[in-house]
Amino acid sequence: MKLREGLKLTRTERFKKSALDLDERTRGKLRKQLEILVSNPRHPSLGVKKIKGTKSVFEARVDDHFRFTFEYGEKNEIILRVVGPHNSALKKP
Repeated sequence: MKLREGLKLTRTERFKKSALDLDERTRGKLRKQLEILVSNPRHPSLGVKKIKGTKSVFEARVDDHFRFTFEYGEKNEIILRVVGPHNSALKKP
């Protein structure tokens, strides 16, 4: 299956606020993972999984302790929803 080309990231206000709460090192890791997400959403380091109980929200790893959630929008768009510590990010994805 061919990967979608030219994926565009859209950040929700909630995502922007939660990203600002991260320390600089974690924000750097997040940037790296978002670059990987755009180039290859199936990359193993992301560990992308659909969140149970949701229609179309997915989680991906920043590192062992932090996750971000997203959904696919229209025409090659990825909507970033929230980022934070594993449990809190997934509590309200």
